[in-house]
Order: sequence, then structure tokens, then C-alpha cells
Amino acid sequence: MKEVFQHKNLAEGRWQKLSFFEQMANVGSEVERAISWRHKNLEYSKLAVERTLELLDLTIDDDKNKKRLRELLRLREVLADYFYSSNCFKSTDSLWRNFFTPFNWAARINI
Repeated sequence: MKEVFQHKNLAEGRWQKLSFFEQMANVGSEVERAISWRHKNLEYSKLAVERTLELLDLTIDDDKNKKRLRELLRLREVLADYFYSSNCFKSTDSLWRNFFTPFNWAARINI
């Protein structure tokens, strides 16, 4: 069965050309969309969460991030818990915004 990607051009290799900080900033952008849409349009929020996990999976699969694999897998677990489950880790919208903001900053200054 062939996997269907919402970010097809990224899945075809463009994602690996981005720095780790650019990848995480993009993941954070989708998290922000999911949070923003949560109370306005649940379907849009759900799609943003799906894109979040897809981009995170691409980040996890990128060879340059293997040394960060444990942290990335935990991040995926906690994000999935926050959006799809009981939020046993007690995450908040504010926590996620604060978590991803430094990646946006780092990506902009090309660290």
C-alpha cells in the first residue's frame, strides 16, 4: 500500500534539504494552525494535526536527525496525546507555542 502524503514534494526529498531548525519550525507552524482552528473549525484543526505528524515523521526519518531520534519520538508521542488522547502529559496551547518559538528564531537566522 502506497502512503499518501499531504506534503508530497517534501516527502520526495525536499524535506531532507532543510536544516533541523527549519524542519521543526515547519512542524511548529502546523501545530499553531491546529491550535488556532481547534475552536473555529474542528476539521481544519484535524487536518493540521495530521500534517504536523506527517512532517514530524519526515523529520524522524531524516538521517541527519538520528542522534535526536529519542527526543523526536517522545515529541510525537506527546503531540499525539495532546491532540488525540487524554492529554496525560498535561500539555497546553501555551506550552506548544513556547516550545516551537525558538525553532522559528533559529531557522530565521540560519543556525
